[in-house]
Amino acid sequence: MAASDTERAQQQIDEIEALSSIYGEDWCVVDEDEKIYCIKINDCLDQPKWTLCLQVILPPGYPTAEPPIYQLNAPWLRGQDYMELANVLEEIYVQNLGESILYLWVEKIREVLIEKAQSSDPEPDIKKTSEEVDDVDDFLLDYQPVQEDPIKMLNYITSESQEADEELPSIHHGNPITDRRSTFQAHLAPVVTPRQVKRVLEKLHENKKIASATHNIYAYRIYCEDKQTFLQDCEDDGETAAGGRLLHLMQILNVHNVLVVVSRWYGGILLGPDRFKHINNCARNILVEYNYIPSVEESSKQAGKSKKIRKDNRKRTEH
Repeated sequence: MAASDTERAQQQIDEIEALSSIYGEDWCVVDEDEKIYCIKINDCLDQPKWTLCLQVILPPGYPTAEPPIYQLNAPWLRGQDYMELANVLEEIYVQNLGESILYLWVEKIREVLIEKAQSSDPEPDIKKTSEEVDDVDDFLLDYQPVQEDPIKMLNYITSESQEADEELPSIHHGNPITDRRSTFQAHLAPVVTPRQVKRVLEKLHENKKIASATHNIYAYRIYCEDKQTFLQDCEDDGETAAGGRLLHLMQILNVHNVLVVVSRWYGGILLGPDRFKHINNCARNILVEYNYIPSVEESSKQAGKSKKIRKDNRKRTEH
């Protein structure tokens, strides 16, 4: 059954919120009503030599029925370079028909820029540097579990002894984000079975502070090797659509075998759409911290390093 206009609109909202969380200040809203956005992309050197701006317009039929309308802007990007990059982006679209593809486009462009920085291509005539700002919150909520006060949670009742005996995964806690008296904090655990998901959720709710949160939103993805598919689910816990947006972020980042819970303590002031931004940022930060995904900078440097190794190998082969 074809996706409805409402479903497509929601897919666009989820993708935009995820990308905003991933790219931070490099993501720019040009016109919200017209769905026009701009992403600054560079080669991730300390002083970037190769930069490019990808501007996209999301038509009503995107992602299931229409591609994004895009424009590549860079002083050095002309002629053959433009055509080659445009062909690559269109190939990605064809290979992923019906899917959200902006993240794939951005990372492919970044890969091209890194390749240029690593190659003997002359530097572009005009250099631009991007300013990176790391938001580090000094305030950390301590995790203080209550050892002997188990509670029933979401009707998760273990019926077999082997279920109860399954090992409890380690649970990690991220730095909180506070905005207008509301506080958001992410918790993460490696999981490979739904039973472990239940055990982690139960354990978290033994903590009085976490149990008292206004919302405990969660999503998980488990990769099933035998079926080569994902087992995944999410929970809003009263924050409408928040679980689905969190799961969408995890899908875009392609993380697996992990549960992410984001607790929100409401402070009495409505945050509007900003609350979803904070939920995604908390989740992404803890996934980076515990190496489920590299930071944008680390990912790009690694890509550049592997290309340099391949290039050096080719040189040795030629001699």
